[in-house]
Amino acid sequence: MTYAKYSASGNDFVIFHSFVDRDFTQDAIKLCNRTEGIGADGFVALLPCDSANFRWRFYNSDGSNAAMCGNATRAVAHYAYNNNLAPSKMKFLTEAGVIESEIISEDVVKTQMTQPKVLDEGFEQEGFSWYKIDTGVPHLVTIVDDLEKYNHDLCAKMRYEHNANVNFAKIEDGKIRVRTYERGVEGETLACGTGMVACFLRANELKLVGDKTFVYPKSNEELIISKVEDTIYFQGAVKKVFTATLG
Repeated sequence: MTYAKYSASGNDFVIFHSFVDRDFTQDAIKLCNRTEGIGADGFVALLPCDSANFRWRFYNSDGSNAAMCGNATRAVAHYAYNNNLAPSKMKFLTEAGVIESEIISEDVVKTQMTQPKVLDEGFEQEGFSWYKIDTGVPHLVTIVDDLEKYNHDLCAKMRYEHNANVNFAKIEDGKIRVRTYERGVEGETLACGTGMVACFLRANELKLVGDKTFVYPKSNEELIISKVEDTIYFQGAVKKVFTATLG
């Protein structure tokens, strides 16, 4: 089989397409392993779909399923377009619903995100104010004045207690900087698309940023998140790192 490794804002994925649907759990665990496999945060299999250009099965590096991943939508769209699986404007099916993506330029992809659902408008815990929202997967968001307040042990505790990814966000000059602890990876990743969108929505609700802003994850790559009425768009660069053929 031939696989492609992609990076989207530092979030990396193993991607391939197949005409046969099956359980890819063990493939994900094996190929995402950073010492004995290709190494990635997630694994995505693209499959035929009657109602869209294709559908995906998404797995975290530990083999668990995730309904949605914002950075992966951009990487997958780039892969699908360059492998003649979809046109430059495409629709594909995820467990969170239909995603619309567009190839803006050679390496920039724009995705229309799923409709967010507020799960908890605010609560206090561990000395921080939290907001819980589902942007395809559930996220906890706290806004801080210093991203060094991010704490791995605290994030792990909150992740398991609330079954959500955990985000620390800092607002500075109308821009957002984010650090995210991700379920399935069980640690901090260089970027999380749905997490950045969750932070944007919280900051926008508090009128700390406008309806369009730059967002920077730990990788420090620049992304654009915008809101047009009730629709959220997520745009940034993706990179095909390499392809590998494994027996």
